[in-house]
Amino acid sequence: MKTLGLDLGSRTLGVSVSDVLGMIARPVETIRFADDDYDSAFEQVKKYIKEFQVKTVVLGLPKHMNGDIGERGEISIMFKEKLETLGLEVVLWDERLTTVAAQKILISADVSRKKRKKIIDQMAAVQILQSYLDSKN
Repeated sequence: MKTLGLDLGSRTLGVSVSDVLGMIARPVETIRFADDDYDSAFEQVKKYIKEFQVKTVVLGLPKHMNGDIGERGEISIMFKEKLETLGLEVVLWDERLTTVAAQKILISADVSRKKRKKIIDQMAAVQILQSYLDSKN
């Protein structure tokens, strides 16, 4: 069964998906939406849930470096609750430094700044999902 990985921002949502064996995460898309229009993001995520027939979603949980959950984290918790209304298992996953890790990977692959800006969120979603998958295997 495939698992969906999400990196939720205020205007973007990075999406990744696992293989059927649940071993490898790959990027899917960066969904763009109006500032704080999480209903729009939710509607677009539902399409991927159906397309990939996922039963589990791993949603990045932004935390401060001291472990506290701030405003962004509260929004992720709200989004988790919305996803759970679809009957899915939703796992909140610590996303600290995932964007930094994704940025380093893209820089080392010599991806241009312009291209990095377009795909950084989906690559962060890959980092979140891959970390979760690695913990399960």
